[in-house]
Order: sequence, then C-alpha cells, then structure tokens
Amino acid sequence: MAKLNISCAFDSGNILVSDIADPANIRLKIRKDTNSEFYQWFHFRLSGARNQACNLVIENASGAAYTGGWEDYRACASYDRETWFRVDTSYEDDKLIISHTPELDSIYYAYFAPYSMERHADLIAEVGTHPDVSLSIIGETIQGQTMDVVSVGDGDKSIWVIARQHPGESMAEWWMEGFLARLLDDDDPVARVMRSKATFHIIPNMNPDGSKLGNLRTNAAGSNLNREWDKASIQSSPEVYYTIEAMNSARPDLCLDVHGDEALPYNFIAGAEGIPGYTAKQAADLETFLKAYETASPDFQTAIGYPKTAPGKANLSMCTNWTAHTYDCLAMTLEMPFKDNANLPDDEFGWSPDRCARLGGSVLDAMMAVVDQL
Repeated sequence: MAKLNISCAFDSGNILVSDIADPANIRLKIRKDTNSEFYQWFHFRLSGARNQACNLVIENASGAAYTGGWEDYRACASYDRETWFRVDTSYEDDKLIISHTPELDSIYYAYFAPYSMERHADLIAEVGTHPDVSLSIIGETIQGQTMDVVSVGDGDKSIWVIARQHPGESMAEWWMEGFLARLLDDDDPVARVMRSKATFHIIPNMNPDGSKLGNLRTNAAGSNLNREWDKASIQSSPEVYYTIEAMNSARPDLCLDVHGDEALPYNFIAGAEGIPGYTAKQAADLETFLKAYETASPDFQTAIGYPKTAPGKANLSMCTNWTAHTYDCLAMTLEMPFKDNANLPDDEFGWSPDRCARLGGSVLDAMMAVVDQL
C-alpha cells in the first residue's frame, strides 16, 4: 500500500498537516494569510489514497473568516487540475470534514477551483496576441510580480474591470477568462460595438502575491486590498496605489470589481448607494445594468444580495464606493458563490469555472444596455 502524503508546496497551496496516520481521520489545519489573521482558502494534494475512504478533517474551520461559508458547502476536487468536481463535505462540531474515496493515486482538493499564476501568465500572453490589445504594466507587487492591464477599444467611454482583489476568490479570474474571450471575439457584434463605444482597461488579477501565496483575502503585506482605496500606499498596498494612478489618467465612466462570496449561493451585484452625494443618474445607470444582466444570464439575479448601505454611510475604503464617489461614475461589485447557484444548482460541479466564464461573457450585454447613458 502506498504511503499517504499531503503536499501544498505549489502555486496557491495552503494546508497544515497535523496527523496523516489514519486515512479515515486525517487531521488538517488551514494556514493563515500572510501577515494576517484571515484564513479560509485551502488547496492541497493527497497522494497514496487510491480506493481508500478518507475523512479529511480541517480542525480550525470554526476560526475561518466566514463560518457561514461552510454551511451547505462542498469542497472541490480534481485528478487532472482541469476538471473540478464537488465531493461530500460537512461542517460538524466546529470542523470541516471532506469525505471522499479517491479513484486514483493523486488528487487535489481546494476551496474553489484554483486559478494559478501560470494560467494568469498564459491568459495575458494569449490576449496580448490580439492586434487590438495593448498590454501595460502599471507597477509591481511587494514580491515583484507585475500588475498587468489589458486595454482594448477606442470609444469615448472609459470602462474599468478588475478582479481578484481577494486572491482566494479565484472564481473572479475564471469570470475574467469568459469576459475577455467574448470582448476580443471579432465575430461577436456586441463586442465590436462595445469596443467602438468604450475603451476598456482590465486587470484580471489585482493580487498576484496573495494568489501565489495561497491567501484568502490579503496581499504579501497582510493588507486587505478592498479596504485600502482611501489610503493606498506603495508600502502596504501598491496594487491599489498603482491602479488609482492609472484610473486618474483614464477616469472611469463604469467600474466593475469582481469577487466571490463565501456564504450566499447566488450571483448578485452590490452598488454604491451609500456614498455621500449618490445621484439619481448613478441609480438609474445601476438599474439599467442590473435589468440587462438579469436578462442576459439566468445565472444572475437581483432578489438576494447584500443590504443597501444607508445614505452617506458607505465605507470609502472599498473600491466600488471609492470609485463611485471619486469619479462620479457607475461602480459595482459583482459577487459569485463558492458553493453553487441555488436557483440553478449543479450537483456534480456546483458553481464552476465554466459557469463563471459564461457569466463573464454575458456582462457585455449589460454593458451594452447602459453604455450610451453613462
């Protein structure tokens, strides 16, 4: 019988092994984010457990950032790191228990289908071959990784789309793949019109360091980037600092910040209703966008989401609120589930990379509906 082994010494890997002697009672812990108390993301490889009933017990699950994320949650698993399926998972006695019998000698488990920095490099390289795309580096992260911006289009409207401020929300970059694929499809009439009406500035990964380190929420300095927009500095949050510099040179008419939500099993938008001086035009633009996105994709809905912030009470350290307030534009946060879309569940795959990408492509229809009134 092969010896059991658990490893995470790879891109976005995260797990600590307490005891691996008994496959029916493997004891694990999630490592905290770099220089931070946040944790929830896990990603590791189990070897030597073919045809053995395994219980992988994450002992510190109750201290995770969002324990509501464990309710009705099923972990992701993959043999080939391409197809990620869901496996039986329960949250009992403050512990997350993944119960699965691997069919092969090697299997990966993760909080959500990982999106590696190697795949990010491939994405940037691929879109860079499009003749209409301009690639630029607006700065570097704390660990020296590049902040890549994809620009395309020659229209008057300035549209910014950013993703993965929180690195463990890997669904955001899967969404980006679908968005970029459609936007750069020269045979798609919506893409062609949108590129004539707007100039797009796209950051597929706002937090390369956190992504590679296997963090849930922070960069290498331990900063939560989506709480840095009113105080960004090169020392603590260069990723936001350089993005703001770039935005100042191409002031957004629309800004979409793409995320994932641990607890809510739905796709939804959070707006900037609570900012000081929120205007009737901003409200009307948001309403137009929401209706069009809901029409474009049955995976998107508007009935369930975050409570609206009271007028004047918005947290201006967050991207959506800060950009809406600073540039008087339509700014939104898109949230996708770690679990599944409860309105259209998929027992085998849950909310998946493919579905993220399709939702990313559909957003162009919503942008098309609102672009002329921005």
